[in-house]
Amino acid sequence: MAHEEDVPVLAEWELAEIDRANESGRQPVVFVHGLWLLSSSWQPWRDFFEEQGYITLAPGWPDDPATVEAARADPDAFARKMVQEVTDHYLAAIARLDRAPAVIGHSFGGLVAQKIAGEGASAVTVAIDNAPFKGVLPVPASSLKSASAVFAHPGRADEGVSLTWEQFQYGWVNALDEDEGRRLYEEFHVPASAAPLFQAAFANFNPFGGETAVDSKNPARGPLLIIGGESDHTVPLAITHASFKIQSKNPGVTEQIVIPNRGHSLTIDSGWREVADEALAFVRRFADA
Repeated sequence: MAHEEDVPVLAEWELAEIDRANESGRQPVVFVHGLWLLSSSWQPWRDFFEEQGYITLAPGWPDDPATVEAARADPDAFARKMVQEVTDHYLAAIARLDRAPAVIGHSFGGLVAQKIAGEGASAVTVAIDNAPFKGVLPVPASSLKSASAVFAHPGRADEGVSLTWEQFQYGWVNALDEDEGRRLYEEFHVPASAAPLFQAAFANFNPFGGETAVDSKNPARGPLLIIGGESDHTVPLAITHASFKIQSKNPGVTEQIVIPNRGHSLTIDSGWREVADEALAFVRRFADA
């Protein structure tokens, strides 16, 4: 039996979003953010999807600070957040919905989205630049360099870690001009838990699967779209292609799209609508049906 402290606790604002979704009677879309962002980074996507007739939710990771300013003031608020804890938090929110949602996740949120799909809890799933799950073998040099803020200091595994501008420029906004890249850094970047990066890096050495394991074979997984940015340094296309190869063995629909000349910031930069249009088209094909 689970201990009381193991049961995910949803914040009041998250419960209010769930109630709003249920009261609307519309198809819900749940957005899952990754490291170094907050759920508020999805706001343009939420506005866009709601204009198209959906109802949206963007829960945070457990105990995320409410604002970028608060997050930067308290980096260790992010410390020790693990992949399964985050997944369970989203599953707890989804369990309260009256309808199975479409789930859209970016980076580690894309990994969490696939774990949710593996539980059969989503109607349709879109994973964008997803972090590698167990079984994804490529470890490109650019991916290691993008995570150097963590991997260069193994003792920081239990900390909340921030990226310098130079690290953010290389890992996130390498496909943008410097002015836009600095604007995104100032507007969106927050500290992140180092733990998930170590979990992903060592997943293939864990004989028991580890928290980054995804049930890619579940026939109830539902349709899955994997989107990769062609120029992404943090999640290079080798990881995207390997994720697709594993997931494509599922009996459900599995598709892949590569967005040309885009880096890891593709969900928050000035070209986000191109990516959102692809996600929307996929959701419309399957969630609406």
